[in-house]
Amino acid sequence: MDGDQAMSSLWYVLALVLVGSALIARRAPMGGLMRMAMFWIVIFAVLLGLFKAGEKFGLFSSRLYGAGDESPPLSTNAASTNAAPAALPSAHVEGQALRIPVAPDGHYWVEGMVNGNPTRFLIDSGASVTALSVEAARSSGLNFDLNAPGVSMMTANGKIDAKRSTIATLVVGPIRASDLDIVVSPAFGEVNVIGMNMLSRLKSWSVQNGEMVLTP
Repeated sequence: MDGDQAMSSLWYVLALVLVGSALIARRAPMGGLMRMAMFWIVIFAVLLGLFKAGEKFGLFSSRLYGAGDESPPLSTNAASTNAAPAALPSAHVEGQALRIPVAPDGHYWVEGMVNGNPTRFLIDSGASVTALSVEAARSSGLNFDLNAPGVSMMTANGKIDAKRSTIATLVVGPIRASDLDIVVSPAFGEVNVIGMNMLSRLKSWSVQNGEMVLTP
């Protein structure tokens, strides 16, 4: 039984329990009992319809994410961007902050170092976790096995399978992070993403006058 069927069954069982309890408690005449039963059925049908509508439009989901099962979604940017633009504006350091101009494609890209290996990143605050392409992960000497059990992740292109790994050191300008958890998948193509598990380590990050400002 899938998640939708389980949720529907739960609603129906709950409806029957409440209706039965009300009928027993009221001990009303048969005509009144039938009207009350129809009233409760209509209420739960409306609630179930609202639930389905909210699920369809992404207001909530009947699928829960659990450790080792599902992970929060990667951002739309990470899933729909195939590669960085050929030419990128140069990031520069101002005081302690790294200022990254917006690229021609409207995203923020930056050159970094993963375990000493040059790596270009898309900075995406909508991504819950930092992600590496298979090529970048291998070039950086990361330990991962594409044939080993991984973690399912939802992207704009649907569900993908990713493998967990850890970056010993990630350096972007004056910013340095150690022991950073990441995911690796062929589904990322050539794109590497700095997600919120990296951004949350910063003192601050923001967008100002067309630049992303990262303060270590």
